[in-house]
Amino acid sequence: MKDIKDLLINASEASVSIRSLSATKKALVLNAIADELLANEAEIIAENQKDLNRMDDANPKKDRLLLNKERIAALAQSTRDVAQLEDPTGIVLSTQKMENGLLIQKKTVALGVVGVIYESRPNVTIDVATLCIRSGNACLLRGGSDADATNLCLVHIIRDVLRAYHLNPNIVQLLPVDRKHVEELLTADKYVDILIPRGSQELIDFVRQNAKVPVIETGAGVCHTYIEKSADLEKAAKIVWNAKVSRPSVCNALDTILLDEEIASDALALIAPLLAQDKVEVFADEKAYKILKDLKYPLLKAAEAEDFGREFLSMKCSVKVVGNTKEALQHIQKYSSKHSEAIVSQNEEKIEDFLNQVDAAAVYANASTRFTDGGVFGLGAEIGISTQKLHARGPFALEKLVTEKWVVKGDGQIR
Repeated sequence: MKDIKDLLINASEASVSIRSLSATKKALVLNAIADELLANEAEIIAENQKDLNRMDDANPKKDRLLLNKERIAALAQSTRDVAQLEDPTGIVLSTQKMENGLLIQKKTVALGVVGVIYESRPNVTIDVATLCIRSGNACLLRGGSDADATNLCLVHIIRDVLRAYHLNPNIVQLLPVDRKHVEELLTADKYVDILIPRGSQELIDFVRQNAKVPVIETGAGVCHTYIEKSADLEKAAKIVWNAKVSRPSVCNALDTILLDEEIASDALALIAPLLAQDKVEVFADEKAYKILKDLKYPLLKAAEAEDFGREFLSMKCSVKVVGNTKEALQHIQKYSSKHSEAIVSQNEEKIEDFLNQVDAAAVYANASTRFTDGGVFGLGAEIGISTQKLHARGPFALEKLVTEKWVVKGDGQIR
């Protein structure tokens, strides 16, 4: 394919056709997609295996790439959950009758054409497509080459359902993975209304720096858990273990443990065995290194400057001992990507200070950062976690795939 102009035009035309689709029919389509995901489980797994076979087992992205029976079932359920959500379009936000008789209303409307650039996460293909259909948007999906076979299979299933319901299949399109087409997408402001990059900081930076189309970032997650001196240390150890180990390749996984100096030894004595059993490599500052060395932690390295503010996306994390809450807050302010941050404490004043002062899309007290997720937050699904402050912040889901339109009705009024 020489260029993607035809695909861009197709998306623009498809956005007009889905705009008038009823909420009921959108829900029917989404439930049908869920049915077909389950019906085609074997084919999806076979195509996914082709992608898995091409990826090195040591690559931390491999877990993100995997689709198995359980994950396909979860995708189908997520699709049904989105179908049950209220249609975000056509909601009247305000109404006023002016002295001259004009009736002025503000309503929610679909964005139009949503372009999403992402890496080896085939679940994003389903999440984006279903959210866009529910919100009345057409979508252009540009997945990574790592997941191309899986993405082709998933989009084929979706487009077959759209055809079965006599809808324009170009409501959902998968763009070629050739890098030369990325620049076309980034500069297609005539056809694309919004671009959303989802992936590494390198990808996000490239899109932000080169796009002419408006961009909403779904940022990388450099996530801290701060254990304050009053914390229940057994509870803290379990929170840290879950935040790091439950799924280390995702953006809400823990990257850095911060420990008050007063309880650092006792806390690490509980945390170390949990991390060791899952073979977590720890990069420790000078004080934490001494404690962990005395504990004979097996996978211990002295931290370098670059190990703080680093998104590991693997069984690795950094540890730093701080003198007090003020020092912890300063560290987070310096190194956080403003994604998800947590404090473990029994001091309500310290908790409130942390929740109020930390600048992040999601802040936690006595809970794992792993909960930052559109489905967990009751949003059905998400396109990603936005770390910026305009239009969307935190789980970027159905409610943010709309904009506003002013509707004015008159009876011959002139100005």
